[in-house]
Amino acid sequence: MALVKYNNNSISAVTSASSIPSGALTHIKTLTASSSGTLSFVDGSNGVVLDSTYPIYKFEFINIHPSSDGANFQVNFRDGGSAYDATKTTTAFGAYHDEGDSGTALAYDTGKDLAQSTGVQKLDAQGDTGADNDQCGVGEMFLFSPSNTTFVKHYMAKFQNYNSSNYSIVSYTAGYCNVTAAIDGVQFSYSSGNIDLGSIKLYGIKDS
Repeated sequence: MALVKYNNNSISAVTSASSIPSGALTHIKTLTASSSGTLSFVDGSNGVVLDSTYPIYKFEFINIHPSSDGANFQVNFRDGGSAYDATKTTTAFGAYHDEGDSGTALAYDTGKDLAQSTGVQKLDAQGDTGADNDQCGVGEMFLFSPSNTTFVKHYMAKFQNYNSSNYSIVSYTAGYCNVTAAIDGVQFSYSSGNIDLGSIKLYGIKDS
């Protein structure tokens, strides 16, 4: 986020609040789960902007808690139709460490990558999230130039979760929607059950 510094002269010159720079990161929409099957951000719906207004969009996942133990947090993309089934090629890896200090690893996860698939992309590449009252996941995902109709649409995500077997797991996934149509919707869900609690924030990132 841009840092703007002011002195007495600059403050006295301000004639309206709209003249103060807002920085590079602009909040667009927050969706809060309450036993929700999906959380969907659709361009032009309920105040959501997901077009050429911003070259980069950022999603923040805050205390995402599943209703089913061991479910995978996942995403899919809509490319102009009604279904979230954009064709994707992706890659995934992660690291984990358990509470007992007995299990550690850093590994590529062939079970979470996709090759020209229309299916969901799992964002917790190295492990699922527990449904105990204190278990949840957090993270972020960037989507680049979703409205571009020349190039494929890239995304990158990082997700940290409290695994159902008491592991701390950080997962990295990235890939591209192999379509030239605009991506106009992004949908999040769990592989089983609902998103019981938590919120997802959408931001737009300006060029400067």
